[in-house]
Amino acid sequence: MTTDLADLLGTQETSALEFKRSAKRPEAIRRAICALANDLGGHGGGDLLIGVADSGDPVEDVDTSDRALLALTDMREDGLILDRPSMTVSVVPFKGKPVIRIRVEASAAPPVRFDGVVWVRPGPTTRRATRDDERVLTERRRAADGPYDSRPVAGTGVDDLDLGLFRTTYLPTAVDPEVLEENGRPEAQQLASLRFATLDGTATTVGLLVTGYDPSAFVPGAYVQFVRYQGDDLDAAIADEQELRHNVVTTADRLETILRGHLHTRVVQSSGFKEESRPDYPLAALRELCMNAIMHRNYETSYAPVRIVWFNDRIEVTNPGGPYGQVRSDNFDRVNDYRNPSLAAAMKSLGYVNRFGRGIGRVRAALDRNGNPPAEFSVDDSSWSVTVRRAQ
Repeated sequence: MTTDLADLLGTQETSALEFKRSAKRPEAIRRAICALANDLGGHGGGDLLIGVADSGDPVEDVDTSDRALLALTDMREDGLILDRPSMTVSVVPFKGKPVIRIRVEASAAPPVRFDGVVWVRPGPTTRRATRDDERVLTERRRAADGPYDSRPVAGTGVDDLDLGLFRTTYLPTAVDPEVLEENGRPEAQQLASLRFATLDGTATTVGLLVTGYDPSAFVPGAYVQFVRYQGDDLDAAIADEQELRHNVVTTADRLETILRGHLHTRVVQSSGFKEESRPDYPLAALRELCMNAIMHRNYETSYAPVRIVWFNDRIEVTNPGGPYGQVRSDNFDRVNDYRNPSLAAAMKSLGYVNRFGRGIGRVRAALDRNGNPPAEFSVDDSSWSVTVRRAQ
């Protein structure tokens, strides 16, 4: 016999339980998910019930279709709530009527943000976090228990971070400007809240990767190696070779310049007597592959760089670190997980990845539009490689 959720959770809203009559206001749903993931009350997470009025009574005709459940589940993947919360969506009985239950687990590395804003539930209401709320959440985070990319790096300090880059480039993309102006958080607290440094001033791995002056000085594998051969194999002469030992922002700028510089265009017939110029490779696909390699690679136990090897007939992008979490070699194009969740969140904020879990699909679509053969993926326990071949 299925337990009625009203008996299990109660019929009054609390800091760990919120009711919504419907899912017609997606922003309100996302705010609630964000607040429950932040778990200010320390309950281990909480529940959002859709189809329940403020009075604690179920409403009629709540949409519990597969389409409605999928739309709610997709809120975890659309990149608006960062870091992504752990949550499940199901239909359950509440006072004998079907409602939608979104169970949200407490984040292991708070604060979680929705569209750059931290939301919390100090009681039976969801609101923006205050400075003290964020301090509590930041102090609660235990670096040693979190992912490698959010851990402090011994021997570093905020002097190893380009704070000008942090202020002008990253901070405006990661945090709502109104929140910054309203709360006036000290920079040390901003760095800690965004996982770039601890409150005592030690830089973290993600802080060094995104805004560090020289990330590879502290994270040895944090660089990109680019080699251009004048032929189809490794015996050919080298036309260009570069090591990019920069933070993510500078590396992205340099990579785009390098890739554009090596692209050639060809004239193809599009329709009728019309002709158009197309590159050997679509830049969008190359950018996606390179940035995803930087985002997903293993920084903790491998000192090898991300390698981009360009031959006359193909490009190979390789990064250390095989499948992670729920990803396997037989499902990597359908399932996603994150070895470096804080880095993924930072790169999403900066616009280097548009939507979590969509990279491979975007690459395939771009190659197809440009007339290139399909990408060839090679995945094993310790590395990930993709080959894209020149359009003919």
